[in-house]
Amino acid sequence: MKFSYLIGEGFKNVFKNKKSTGASLMIMCATMMIFGLFFLIGQNVNYMLREIESEQGMQVFIKKEATEIEIEKLKQDIQKIEYVSTTKYVSKEEAFNIVKERYSEYGRFLEGYDIDRNPFKASYVVTLTDLSKSEEVRTQIEKLDSVNNIEMRDKTINALVTIANGVRWISFGILVILIFISIFIISNTIKLTVHARRKEISIMKYVGATNSFIRWPFIVEGIIIGVVAAMISILILGVSYNIIIGKIMESSITNMISITLLPFSEIVELVIVVYLGLGIGIGSIGSIISMRKYLEV
Repeated sequence: MKFSYLIGEGFKNVFKNKKSTGASLMIMCATMMIFGLFFLIGQNVNYMLREIESEQGMQVFIKKEATEIEIEKLKQDIQKIEYVSTTKYVSKEEAFNIVKERYSEYGRFLEGYDIDRNPFKASYVVTLTDLSKSEEVRTQIEKLDSVNNIEMRDKTINALVTIANGVRWISFGILVILIFISIFIISNTIKLTVHARRKEISIMKYVGATNSFIRWPFIVEGIIIGVVAAMISILILGVSYNIIIGKIMESSITNMISITLLPFSEIVELVIVVYLGLGIGIGSIGSIISMRKYLEV
């Protein structure tokens, strides 16, 4: 089998059926743009959740009688625990000043206290690589020496985990639906081409052409349509995304709530890989499906 001939025939099919190819490209681009919209929204939501997650964790309060050596050992022991990301030491003086600044309008409640008469304990602020493992990490830390107690915002953490999982499942579901729509569209488009050439295919079979020999040009045609649609979609998506993100980042609302969005340059490689994979996969699968009626599988 001469692959150069089969690839050449696939390219000829693309240019020979300009109307069906053009219609297929437009529909594929529209579908891929919708796909890209949900894909980028999902990526940004996951990115924002990871940013929020990185700031969540637990505060491990240290016993007042713990020595400096014991405090340092506690840090090392915490850092050895799986899923621990960072461990930041907060002295009791820092804790006192933080509370004093945060609740300056209620300063009367701190009257009578100063650095020398400090009611607060030193602590470690521990962040995690995976918030869903917070209870597991907490249990392990509680077993360590010099730990007085642990404070953790369980409700906040559980809410974040639930939101993150929900976003991932919704995004995945939408992407799967769009993939099936794309396969349906391209398979029906190529089916029209196959139907128009059914007599030619029958003649080829009569003279001994194998199913693979007949099928491959149509698979190549589907892949070409898919890849071209992917490249056009990436270009349009990149330009549109940068314009929209620029407007969002310039808005006062974004500055007020400190939202950070992913620049397209950071996800362009992932987008290219996903889109080319989709283009090649959808194109080839759609072609194979469209040929089943005319060939023995």
